[in-house]
Formats: sequence, structure tokens, C-alpha cells
Amino acid sequence: MILFKKTTDLRKYLDAQRKLGKKAGFVPTMGALHEGHLSLIRESKNEYDLTVCSIFVNPTQFNDPADYSHYPVTTEQDIHLLLSARCDLLFLPDTGEMYPDGMTARIKYDLGDMETLLEGKFRPGHFQGVCQVVHRLLDQVQPDGLFLGQKDYQQCMVLSRLIQQTRYHDLVKIHICPTLREKDGLAMSSRNRRLNDEERIKAVKISQLLKSVKEQLKAGDLQALQAQAIRELDDAGFRTDYISIADATTLQPVSYWDGKQPLVALVAAFLGPVRLIDNLPLN
Repeated sequence: MILFKKTTDLRKYLDAQRKLGKKAGFVPTMGALHEGHLSLIRESKNEYDLTVCSIFVNPTQFNDPADYSHYPVTTEQDIHLLLSARCDLLFLPDTGEMYPDGMTARIKYDLGDMETLLEGKFRPGHFQGVCQVVHRLLDQVQPDGLFLGQKDYQQCMVLSRLIQQTRYHDLVKIHICPTLREKDGLAMSSRNRRLNDEERIKAVKISQLLKSVKEQLKAGDLQALQAQAIRELDDAGFRTDYISIADATTLQPVSYWDGKQPLVALVAAFLGPVRLIDNLPLN
């Protein structure tokens, strides 16, 4: 694996590889890597000649400074994991490399209702920050494929919109890969390592609840099912931001289901100071 910290060095290497006919897959991350990230690396390696992983904890997508300051940084361990997954290139920029002209947004992205629904509602400005950094990374890496995890369901949809609004809409193929889970069902997440032992045991309630919603789903009014799910999570000691049964494409909430419309259940809740998210396609 070759490590790059400067965009110019990375671009020079990738340009030379493209002249040899090689194509590149790209896995953007904020580090604190786990098996979910490594599965994206493996998928990229199956599809492309080269796989590029970036690690950068992006300050512009944190609307809570405390959340940014507590985000786990495990660079040495991350490098070891990437080596074990046989990643080809690691891009490890600092803030000055990513934002040489400051962190003021250079573009306002048109994300429609995604900015006011679910994560957009509870984390104002978050998705603009995500688009800002991913757009810059796309400019730096210029990949042929972008690999994303379905665990961040809404983010996948936001980044699909980003691609459509930029010159990359005909150049970059988006690969959305299934959520990886621990043996007990908890969705793999970098934030899980911030849970203490008691919280880690309790955290599995989120995935159990999503599975229960799927099992109880039937055509008709869905409001009682959603309200019950919120009560169960609150009673289990979570502080729930939302549980939504929504259209799988628009993420608009669905209160009455015709039995055919594709649905997804999405949840965000605090367990102690740690905010966890998860989702499950329902049909």
C-alpha cells in the first residue's frame, strides 16, 4: 500500500496508472475503521484495478463541536487494517490540504427535502458538509467507482444527488454495499467503540426493533406501529431523535401503506452521549 498526504502526489500517481489503462475504486472514510469499511475495500478490489481509501475526519459535517472532538482517531490501527485488506492507496490529508482556502462552503448543493428530513432535520448543515468534502475528494481522486455503505442510507442518497449535480454524473459509478452487522445484530459503526460495556449490550435493541417493525409490517395505517417502536426504544433507555417508516427513495414518511410501495425504516437515537443510527429496508 502506498500512502499519500498531498493531492499533487496522489494525482500524479493515479494519472500515470490511468495512462496504463487502470481504473480506480474509491472508499472515503473518517477512519476508526472496522469490518464494514474493509468490506467496501474488498468490493472495490473485486471491481477495479486500484482501490483508494481516504481517511479524513471532516470538520464541516459536524454541527456539534463536542461530537467532532470525541470522534475516534485510530490512524495506526487503520493503516494495519488497510494493509491486511490489501488496499492499494491510502490518501491521508490534513485539514490544510483539504481546505487550503478555509472551510467556508464554495458551493450550495441542492439536496431538496433531504436537508429537512431525518438527519437533515436533526443535524442542520451536516449534509452540506458531507457534500463539500466528498466533492473535493472526488476532484482529488477522480475515481471510476465510489463505494458507500448502506448503513448511512440517507447519506448514500445525498451523495447520489451530489454526483448528479457535478461533472461526475457520467464518470463515477456509485456502489452501495449492504450494512455489515456484529453477531448480535448491531450495525458496525466507528461510534460503537465509544459505548461502555453496559451500553454496548443495550445498543442491540435498535436492530432488534427494526427487525420487529419489519415482521409486524402490514398494509394499512402505519402510525401505531411507528409510535410503538418509539415507545419501546425510549423505555429501553434511549433518547430517540426519530424512528421513521418512509418511502425507500424519497424518505418521505409513510403513514398509510398500500402494501406495494417500497419502504425503509430508519432510526437515530442517543445511548448516553453516543448517537447511533441504523436502517432496514422493509419490503
